[in-house]
Amino acid sequence: MTDPNRITLYYAPQSRATGTRVLLEELGAPYDLHVLNMKAGEQRRPPYLAINPLGKVPAVKHGEALVTEQVAIYIYLADLFPQAGLAPAPNDPLRGPYLRWIAYYGSSFEPALIDKFMQRDPAPITQSPYADYDTMLGALEAQLAGGPYLLGERMTAADILWGVAFSWTMMFGIVPKKDVFVRYSERITLRPAFQRISAADDEMAVQHAAAAGA
Repeated sequence: MTDPNRITLYYAPQSRATGTRVLLEELGAPYDLHVLNMKAGEQRRPPYLAINPLGKVPAVKHGEALVTEQVAIYIYLADLFPQAGLAPAPNDPLRGPYLRWIAYYGSSFEPALIDKFMQRDPAPITQSPYADYDTMLGALEAQLAGGPYLLGERMTAADILWGVAFSWTMMFGIVPKKDVFVRYSERITLRPAFQRISAADDEMAVQHAAAAGA
């Protein structure tokens, strides 16, 4: 009998899909990988563009439900497996802050990150979705000061999203390696789930590069 909770994760190693796979591991969710070799351009071919016209990973399929967009995927999966305790219930006072900080990733952090990486000035303050880079990052730093997690003592799916993101944005020098960010990221990246997926990603990335002739 097919498990009604089984997830298909459209996946490429060392991409934004890595965090989603870590989340699935932390949730104890049953899942299968549909692996795309991005070095070979498989994400831009018609079969995957029918899943996500933007050609981006991650995407997840659950029964008849298809979910794209990283923040939406995290919210969907954490709610789907409430027994893991990684999402406050709708009537929990922490639900509002949880949604705030998980949405902040897509609405403010990612746009600021891309502008920073591309060395572009933000839009005028009245038009920018994130005000300016320092203000955006300062709000995060202030929230984490009450740590160890975004919501204090409770770890949620938002922390997996942010902890994984901080690991690669600090590695590339986009986010400064402040102690508060380093310690926070390590609370996620030193966990067994991230360690397993990171090792698997390293191996898969080598295989993909060889297959693509890169």
